[in-house]
Amino acid sequence: MATGPSRGVGDVRGLLVSPLAFLIGISLGALGGGGSILAVPALVYGAGEPAKAATSTSLLVVGVAALMGMGSHWRAGRVRLGPGLLFGAVGLGGAAVGTALNRLVDPDVLLLAFSFVMIAAAVAMWRRANADSAAAPPPTAGGPPVPAAAGEGPTAVQATPVTTVHLDARTVGKIVVAGSLVGLLTGFFGVGGGFVIVPALVLSLGFSMPEAVGTSLVVIALNATMALALRAGSIDIRWGDALPFIVMAVLGTLVGRRIADRLPASTLTRWFVVLLVLVALYTAGSSVAALA
Repeated sequence: MATGPSRGVGDVRGLLVSPLAFLIGISLGALGGGGSILAVPALVYGAGEPAKAATSTSLLVVGVAALMGMGSHWRAGRVRLGPGLLFGAVGLGGAAVGTALNRLVDPDVLLLAFSFVMIAAAVAMWRRANADSAAAPPPTAGGPPVPAAAGEGPTAVQATPVTTVHLDARTVGKIVVAGSLVGLLTGFFGVGGGFVIVPALVLSLGFSMPEAVGTSLVVIALNATMALALRAGSIDIRWGDALPFIVMAVLGTLVGRRIADRLPASTLTRWFVVLLVLVALYTAGSSVAALA
């Protein structure tokens, strides 16, 4: 860890760029993704942390923000705790296998391949959003519905039918397969988080987008906790950066949840798809440049 004057400069930089964590929290709270993949660049290029310290600090920030954001989604009835915990648990085994396979392939080739995986998921989710919009009931004959005031009446997302989840043998089997695949992808590519979890919950388990967002935070919090536990004894947390980032990220998740309250599921899905494509393009561009 840096000490002396450089440590103080780092603290000031971390405090100055901490508003970026607010945007990370909004992304987590509204879309269930964008945490680590946004936090690490903010900490490295904004706060000036070394990459290794940034990944540890990012895990702490994203894990706490996901845990706090999960509470607000839980109160709104959008967290499927049983499937989320099982999904995260079975993913740990897949992550171990993926991590072992990761060592056999060039990391830039991996990230380039991962960008295509994200594009494929984006296309599938966009089609689902269009299908959901086509199946939605038409507006009331008297004109477009008037949005409910804050705290009054059902919001667009709350009106979305809740997916009934019974942990029978078939559902457990689907969760095991999807969770293991997500863990494998996350371990193999070294990234993922909500960008892999949310599409898996939507496309394989039939969750609505709001439910996938809320439940993904369970998995993200579990994954971050396990990753930090595996780093025990070698964690390099820059607390001068971590504390303001945590505060701003938690505030952001609360705002993100309120945004999710007021948007139809199909609109949320499209927002997520746009974010997914942007990250995929950035990842592909960085990988191609490194391989050139």
